[in-house]
Amino acid sequence: MASYPHVFEYPFSVLEDVPFEMKGNWRSGFFHNDNPVVLELGCGRGEYAVGLARRYPDRNFIGVDIKGARMWSGATEALKEGLKNVAFLRTNIEIIDRFFAPGEVQEIWLTFSDPQMKKASKRLTSTYFLARYRHFLEDGGIIHLKTDSNFLFTYTKYVTEVNHLPVEVCTEDLYRLTPALPGAPPSLKEKGQGGESFDLSIRTYYEQQWLSRGLSIKYLRFRLPAAGALIEPDVEIPLDDYRSYNRDKRSSLLTSH
Repeated sequence: MASYPHVFEYPFSVLEDVPFEMKGNWRSGFFHNDNPVVLELGCGRGEYAVGLARRYPDRNFIGVDIKGARMWSGATEALKEGLKNVAFLRTNIEIIDRFFAPGEVQEIWLTFSDPQMKKASKRLTSTYFLARYRHFLEDGGIIHLKTDSNFLFTYTKYVTEVNHLPVEVCTEDLYRLTPALPGAPPSLKEKGQGGESFDLSIRTYYEQQWLSRGLSIKYLRFRLPAAGALIEPDVEIPLDDYRSYNRDKRSSLLTSH
């Protein structure tokens, strides 16, 4: 991928010695437009970033992941299709705030993130990460969580409740309830409070596998204000009772904070 013009590789091991010239310049220096910037954190194969880029040519999408072998699939697909509104950033999400300037990003997608049931600070919806998102997400920017994990979904609901974060959509079974949302069938499109359009119909490879196993897909969309203290919820949450693809409970406990 080193030769791909739309891929930026900055793993933690080399970042200290390499300046990142695109910080604050994503629109002017790469996308060459003033459209909103949307991140997919933990993009895996990049299916969601590429799928959204196809549907929304008036937005800029950046898929972020540390695993280049998986990211290659989406990056190659985007290159072959000539998509100009999607890029990929290979780096550690723990240092994501080093790559974007304040207010440079409008939305974040978290698609089937590892629930990290043993350590709260590793969860991508924890206050640890929300504090980092605030460094570059516009005030009141949108965070989408799409997950098969009841543990991560429940935990994130507690995070929004304890911190009084505005929740716009919350469903434990997206594909069963989405038709009730405005403008859903047949494209599963839904509009936010500000009139934004959200296409929830894109299904990744692993998502299709989970659906075939009878697992419901959970979806939560909330806004993150720039100000206010962030409090980590102190609650016990039942662990997921199944082994998901490429991850397990990694604990003999039945619950976790």
